[in-house]
Amino acid sequence: MKVRLTFLALLFVTIGLKSQDIERPKLVVGIVVDQMKQEYLLRYYNKFGDNGFRRLVEQGFMARNGHYNYATTSTGPGHASIYTGTTPSYHGVINNSWYSPVLHRSVYCAEDTTVTAVGGSANAGKISPMNLHATTMTDELKLFTEKRSKVIALSIKDRGSALPGGRYSDGSYWYDSGTGHFMTSTFYMDALPPWVASFNAANHVEKYLSKPWNTLLPIDQYVESGPDDSPYEAKLGGKDAPVFPYDLASLPNKNSAIRSTPFGNSILTDLALASLDAENLGQDDITDFLAVSFSSTDYVGHSFGPHAIEVQDTYLRLDKDLERLFAALDAKVGKGEYVVFLTADHGVADNSKRMNDDGFLAKNFSYRRLNTAVTEMLKEKYGDEKWMEGSMVLDRKLVAEKGHDRVAMQRTIADFVNQYPGVYKAYTASDLTTHEYTKGNANLVQNGYHIDQSADVLVVLDPGSQGGGSRGTSHGNSWNYDTHVPILFYGWGVKQGSSVRHIAITDIAPTVSMLLNMRMPNATTGQPIQEVFK
Repeated sequence: MKVRLTFLALLFVTIGLKSQDIERPKLVVGIVVDQMKQEYLLRYYNKFGDNGFRRLVEQGFMARNGHYNYATTSTGPGHASIYTGTTPSYHGVINNSWYSPVLHRSVYCAEDTTVTAVGGSANAGKISPMNLHATTMTDELKLFTEKRSKVIALSIKDRGSALPGGRYSDGSYWYDSGTGHFMTSTFYMDALPPWVASFNAANHVEKYLSKPWNTLLPIDQYVESGPDDSPYEAKLGGKDAPVFPYDLASLPNKNSAIRSTPFGNSILTDLALASLDAENLGQDDITDFLAVSFSSTDYVGHSFGPHAIEVQDTYLRLDKDLERLFAALDAKVGKGEYVVFLTADHGVADNSKRMNDDGFLAKNFSYRRLNTAVTEMLKEKYGDEKWMEGSMVLDRKLVAEKGHDRVAMQRTIADFVNQYPGVYKAYTASDLTTHEYTKGNANLVQNGYHIDQSADVLVVLDPGSQGGGSRGTSHGNSWNYDTHVPILFYGWGVKQGSSVRHIAITDIAPTVSMLLNMRMPNATTGQPIQEVFK
């Protein structure tokens, strides 16, 4: 009797598989912690419990040398790069906001002027993933399963929800500080599902802010952080000093303030737990995806800086929230039936004033003053015209009308900026489009440059220098403190272990794609992390 093999069966035989051997997890859980640098995972490690961060590290895979492979590091491009597996040079989200030379106006990374709010404030609802020029791994999962998979994306920040959820999201929800509710837009649906409406009606904000924020542990145990009262920290809610405890009940605008406390993460965890039941995630053989992006770590970090007890306490409380999430996943989906990845959208710099006070060559940098200086220089050299229509963006029409060479003007600006205090190097758009930089800082800048959306000159600050005020901290550069973030995998199909080799953030999406045995997002430039696989 002759055996006839279909092409698919022949392929399975060739690679040593039977058709019934193709298995997949019931659920993928993508966790992004806003502003978490790898250092926090290790510095606070002994204070974590056994079933949050440590569960991922000790039972899963940890990339100890995971980095962003582009500049500028911020929330929008971070989430876009994680989920598309490529850099801003391809997916087009070059910052949280930028001045577009094409539209001749400022653009927000998740804006969509064609949609309206659902369930929240009108001005918080013009949101979708339409600025992405590439597919996400969540898009690809929906395409692979003919839209039978379910994708839910949750975050305090709209961009932390819209970009991971992709175009096929079954529900991307973000927090509205105007109403204290989670909301969405008409890009996804015309009305909130009953479970989200019910969640909003429970008034979680009041529940969490009715009691003071004090340290989870006795404050003298926070030896991994600096003194509680520091001149480099901002003051929460008009308090005289940045010290514990914080009387949250007396804050004037609780709906807004909760984002800057650890309890913004707790509310988001509550919403994630509610979504597991309401959306029946991971309850059949078709893989679903839950994207959860914790934002309060970023709000707290910006206010207090990376050496604050407030930041450490936020991470210890997030550890407890992760424990709650993992326990629910074990109970509802089944231990070993789901896979988790955890990473961050960017790292963070030390407070530049503190570093300068300690003798380091760090500056508190003002981009506004730099732009003013460049504007005045151009007027002196080329005439009294408004040569720049946006930050480092030349008015191309005016330059052409006046008969000037735009490339030469870019070089003039770059040469001027390179002499400006606090600047490491300025790169022209012409250089970034005509040269191929394969290593170092130039490579990171080039990976962050998009030919349609980026400015005429891109600026990198000196190591340690940062934009912002003298209190708290910021991010957005291409140095290790901004690029070095955790990359953790745990659960279904993941081999326990770690690696110290350089692994890029763009490697996450192709790794998930290979775990799911589906194609990668269409612009992926990363490679699967081989050490993850059993």
